Amino acid sequence: MRLFATIALATALLFCAHVRAAEAEKSDGFVSIFNGKDLTGWDGNTKFWSVEDGAITGQTSKDNPLKRNTFIIWRGGQVGDFELRLKFRYQGGNTGIQYRSKDKGDWVVNGYQADFDASKQWAGSLYEEGGRGVLCEVGQKVVIEPDGKKTIAGKTDDPKEIRANVKEDDWNEYVIIAKGNHLIHQINGKTTADVTDNQESKRAMEGILAFQIHVGPPMKVQFKDIQLKELK
Repeated sequence: MRLFATIALATALLFCAHVRAAEAEKSDGFVSIFNGKDLTGWDGNTKFWSVEDGAITGQTSKDNPLKRNTFIIWRGGQVGDFELRLKFRYQGGNTGIQYRSKDKGDWVVNGYQADFDASKQWAGSLYEEGGRGVLCEVGQKVVIEPDGKKTIAGKTDDPKEIRANVKEDDWNEYVIIAKGNHLIHQINGKTTADVTDNQESKRAMEGILAFQIHVGPPMKVQFKDIQLKELK
């Protein structure tokens, strides 16, 4: 009887632990938006986008080059105020994460881009694809005035340290936080860009989420563990 009681107690404790873990995960508010197996829920040109190593993979080559930038778009809805967490790794080229962006058709996307590239010059900067161009360079804290003038209000971290902290051909962690007109990018725990966008005529408060591969030399980029949380 003691053995059965011990087993029953252990089973109950294990069940409670699982329940607490599930509740903690739920209360955290993050939702996985990629299943790690296929491109269900994502829309991109399959000449360039696939799933490899459990990650969304964009790749170009000499035999399969791009004529223009192309994107894979998350079709699960629009993002407004949110926090996005994911892991990425890359080989060569220039790429980025589009958010609060516009679908222009034929896998063309315009809008805010959390940038990164092989040279690391733009590692974590904010670029507006098809719009205002570079909004915030690496390590800057920028305020965009109503007339579009950009004021450097400070810095987030040493740009050299930010770039040195980014790993090529290995997994990096990217975090994007958008709350109202305040936009923050972080790579591997370092804040790479901090922007307050006061230009109401140009800024975006909601839009689509997408990943980019860039026209140019052959490149490969992968994204996995993609977690999205809506901010209230």
